[in-house]
Amino acid sequence: MRDLPEILNWRRLDDKITLSGQPTEAQLADIKELGVTHVINLGPHHNKGALEDEAGSVEALGMEYIYIPVEFDRPTDQDFEKFCTAIESHPDTQIHVHCIYNARVSAFFYRYAKTGRGMPETEAHALMDSIWRPGDDWAEFIGNLNAVGQPNRYAGEDY
Repeated sequence: MRDLPEILNWRRLDDKITLSGQPTEAQLADIKELGVTHVINLGPHHNKGALEDEAGSVEALGMEYIYIPVEFDRPTDQDFEKFCTAIESHPDTQIHVHCIYNARVSAFFYRYAKTGRGMPETEAHALMDSIWRPGDDWAEFIGNLNAVGQPNRYAGEDY
């Protein structure tokens, strides 16, 4: 199974799901070569670093594009439900999920694991912790009440 570590914060959950920060146009083609058929983007198009027409690029490569824009300062339960639906609607396909940094995505997969879906919660936490430690609104979103009011911290920068 091939991986693409040159993509920012690339991670593989299993043989069906990969995740990362924002891929470039060329990296989208590399993702397609892995057998990915669906790309889920949680990063709003207005974010710095977002591709100008990611939907068009993904569709031109023959993959399906699913856009769930999650504002970083206010993740919602509705965003999470859309994410769950997108993941669960494609059980037999290869999916790549990304945002700008892989912070949103890793937190969503951690919350998903906490509901008893996907990977074990401890593995999802370790994956998220290898990228960041959510504080503020994100701590509340993932149910870590001890970190509410704390700043977000990033691996390699704050810890």
